[in-house]
Amino acid sequence: MSGQIQRSASIVIGANGATPSNSLSISPTTTVQSPLQIFVRAKKRINDIFGEVEIYIGDASKFFHALPQDSDLTSQEEVAVVDGHGEKIKGIREVLARDHMKVAFFGRTSNGKSTVINSMLRERILPSGIGHTTNCFIQVEGSENGESYLICEDSDERKNVKSVSQLAHSLCTDSLGDSSLVRVYWPTDKCPLLRDDVVLVDSPGIDVSPNLDSWIDRHCLDADVFVLVANSESTLMLTEKNFFFKVSARLSKPNVFVLNNRWDASANEPEYLEEVRKQHLLRTVDFLVDELKVCATRTEAEQRVFFVSAKEVLQARINEFKGVPINTGMVADGFHSRYFEFQDFERKFEECISKSAVRTKFDHHTKRGKAIVSDTRNVMEALLERASAKKATKGQSRREVLDHLDFTEKQLQLVTVEMKDKICKMVEEVEHKVSKALSDEIRRLSVLVDEFHAPFHSEPLVLQVYKKELHNHVEACLGSNLRARLSTALAMNMEQSQKEMTERVTSMLPAEKKQLGLGLIPRREPFEVLYRLNCDNLCADFTEDIEFRFSFGLTALMQRFMGRGKPAPWVINNYAESIPRPLGSQGGISAQIVPQGNDDWSVLSRIAIASITSQGTMGGLLLAGFMMKTVGWRLIFATGVVYGGLYLYERLTWTNKAKERTFKRQYVDHATRKLRLIVDLTSANCSHQVQQELSSTFARLCHLVDGTMNEMQNEIKQLEVELRALEEVATGAKVLRNKANYLVGELDRFDNSYLTRGE
Repeated sequence: MSGQIQRSASIVIGANGATPSNSLSISPTTTVQSPLQIFVRAKKRINDIFGEVEIYIGDASKFFHALPQDSDLTSQEEVAVVDGHGEKIKGIREVLARDHMKVAFFGRTSNGKSTVINSMLRERILPSGIGHTTNCFIQVEGSENGESYLICEDSDERKNVKSVSQLAHSLCTDSLGDSSLVRVYWPTDKCPLLRDDVVLVDSPGIDVSPNLDSWIDRHCLDADVFVLVANSESTLMLTEKNFFFKVSARLSKPNVFVLNNRWDASANEPEYLEEVRKQHLLRTVDFLVDELKVCATRTEAEQRVFFVSAKEVLQARINEFKGVPINTGMVADGFHSRYFEFQDFERKFEECISKSAVRTKFDHHTKRGKAIVSDTRNVMEALLERASAKKATKGQSRREVLDHLDFTEKQLQLVTVEMKDKICKMVEEVEHKVSKALSDEIRRLSVLVDEFHAPFHSEPLVLQVYKKELHNHVEACLGSNLRARLSTALAMNMEQSQKEMTERVTSMLPAEKKQLGLGLIPRREPFEVLYRLNCDNLCADFTEDIEFRFSFGLTALMQRFMGRGKPAPWVINNYAESIPRPLGSQGGISAQIVPQGNDDWSVLSRIAIASITSQGTMGGLLLAGFMMKTVGWRLIFATGVVYGGLYLYERLTWTNKAKERTFKRQYVDHATRKLRLIVDLTSANCSHQVQQELSSTFARLCHLVDGTMNEMQNEIKQLEVELRALEEVATGAKVLRNKANYLVGELDRFDNSYLTRGE
């Protein structure tokens, strides 16, 4: 049963109540837990802990390598430290996996070292016999697969265990050197010691080799217990003492047990048994306490000295394995006491080696593990502090940007409302001023037309050129006059408004963009309103009437006395409709409205023609005769002479200049009417230009603010991403820090449970 060694003794009592030596038998009736299990449990526990430590260091290394390369949260030195810890933990785990309780047996040649080991293994495995038998170091350890084999040094070849006699026996020609090591793997079910991670090392005699220093360096520095097998037939030799002096110089207080073997020889001289025993015990205790100084008290040293017969114990255990009484064969008196003392040695040896191995094997690893985990924890703590501090800074920056963004949005809304009101007021003001100025200029249109000087002729082609130039003149003069009256004040108002607009908006921009915002306003030329009158198209339907008309003609008189206030015939012709339209054609010939009174005939001529051409000729003659009879022919003649003189005068004064004056007067009347129709349109157009200019400037400024707000929003998003990343880093660092605290606690509990419990 694993982890348990069955050791009990039952003495077969004879019929007479005596205890004959040949009836002694050992039967496994009581189960006692081996002290070696402390080491086994400690080894399993510390391996489990370091398994968690290895996973933890691996997680920490992955965590560091997952951080952005350009991050200032950690340094390359810290990453290198954590990666280095991973290699250290890996090495410690490999050592822990190989760690075992090592017992090294030393003594002079033929003192029975190999026999003692065979007795503990319960079978003859190592070569033993008369003389110098063991020629090299033999290490016996448990076989994991239950097989028995051996492996020579510097070789992986498995050999049969029977060949150990050839390899390790000094009498064989193929034997190895005295510093060589042969590993013998023996099934653990055949030896409870090997089951509990104990390794037994046999050595050549220390009195036949000069290589003691190399022995110690190669095979003794990691031993937990040293067993000096002495020959009880002689006293403790100087050779044995010198060897352990060398061991003590390299190891601090090695655990030494002394077996006085071949104590069965004392049965031949029973009268000197106690004296010899006391003599050996005294000298051995003096060596351990006073000379070697590995025991603090003599009582402690006495517990390390035993008087045994390994040969008897080996034979008894072989008999026990065969199922025969253990005392079968030639057995000297006092066998049972020597047998139980050997068992007592094994028990105390197990307690000592378990305690020593736990302390020597695991104490250093535990301290290194604490240092590694604590170092990693400190790195995580520093990382957590840096991540938390940076997170707080980023959070503050995010709040500041959010506040600035909110303030900018509200300010932009207020400025937008104010600027809209201001633009609307300015547009209304511009519209009013343009309307008033244009109306004033229309009233002065006759002056502008009179200022126009160009060759005038009634020929149609010349007249068309004259009208075109007159259109251009009127349009240019009106535009020039309007600009003279409005542009300066308008430009100043525009500049002031744009400046105020810029100052209000750029106050919301960061310092590096304020100059960019100010650069939107200064212009190479001041703003100027374009007055699009387009007189050429506006007066395209103007049709002049420069034919001669007698002022005292019948038509003129009738218009003067009967139609006062009505437009002139040429006006009727031009304004009958806003756009001249042809009348319907008859017989394919288009007819135009012929204005009344277009001819300048006198009344008499009209009467005469009417008399001749109409059917009322007789009526006209009768009317003429009636008038002559009534007023007299002299008065009629005088009136006709005067009337004719007036007609002749007007006819003679109807020159090209008179025609031009008439043309200009008609043009002024026509243009005045047309221009008054577009006063509202022109003023609205000018105000729209102003509105477009101001709105465009404000839009460009707002675009800068929008860009700044977009940048702030992007900055907020970037800060949120960084905050999430920092939160993940802080959380990860906190988890790893807490895991380090847990592992340090586990190592402390292991220390309290296994390392300091027995102190």
